[in-house]
Amino acid sequence: MKSIGVLINPTSGKGKGEAAGQKVLAALEQLGQPFRNLTGGSLQQSRQNAQDCIASGELSALLVVGGDGMVHLGANLCGGTEVPLGIIAAGTGNDSAMTMGLPLTDPAEAARVAVASLASPQRIDLIAGSASLGEFFAFGTVSAGFDALVNARANQMSWPKGQRRYEVAMVLELLKFKGIHYKAVIDGVERKISAMLCAVANAPSFGGGMLIAPHADLRDGKLDLFIVHKITRATLLKIFPTVYTGKHVTHPAVEFVEAQTVVLDAGNMPVYADGEYVGQSPVETKVAKQALLVLAPSQS
Repeated sequence: MKSIGVLINPTSGKGKGEAAGQKVLAALEQLGQPFRNLTGGSLQQSRQNAQDCIASGELSALLVVGGDGMVHLGANLCGGTEVPLGIIAAGTGNDSAMTMGLPLTDPAEAARVAVASLASPQRIDLIAGSASLGEFFAFGTVSAGFDALVNARANQMSWPKGQRRYEVAMVLELLKFKGIHYKAVIDGVERKISAMLCAVANAPSFGGGMLIAPHADLRDGKLDLFIVHKITRATLLKIFPTVYTGKHVTHPAVEFVEAQTVVLDAGNMPVYADGEYVGQSPVETKVAKQALLVLAPSQS
């Protein structure tokens, strides 16, 4: 009989990931569901453990316990396979779980939902990307712009914790930011863009609830290129709070372009996918239609 593989990020959710993982394992045991804890002593070992089990056909599904970074890992392990991904929200930002309508505060309940969905997993699109470190899948977003610089700075900060760290990093980065000149290719058409940021979205939100592309749909076979055209620092600061409600979409500096493929060349700019560093620009992206099975209730 195949088992469910479990990968736990013990440091996610301000260090609460380990406790969340133990609740998941206990719930699986209570349900009588065969499972294997594939968590290794390092991220690399955990990834290798899961890769080996997926390649050998031993897993009925893979559960990742953590934040959106763990979902990114899971999407890259399960994307393009018939092994479903289960998402157990245990991070500071849980945009992927929220998008899929999964429990956000109860790891045991999330595990029960995953098991109940084994017979009918949901099939969704992914972003297939390529940057300087190689090819990757992204669940929600790929960015190469101001938000990527903020992400890089926030990752180097130990204070403050949670979403506030991202906001402080944004203000610090803004003090020296002057905009970016992009060379873009959108569905084969070249375009030059002077912007504060460009992000390719597959899902509505990232960064802990920022609704950058409220209309983005994981199942529509399209990517949404989100552009904030070049504006003053003061205007960007004014727009920023509205991204949590989606009201930024009406601002004249904001543009959305639906596409199948997007290439962004922003010079030697860092590229982040689901908040994880994947290399330097240029970055090539395309929609990978129905590339991932997810253990989640039907949203039809």
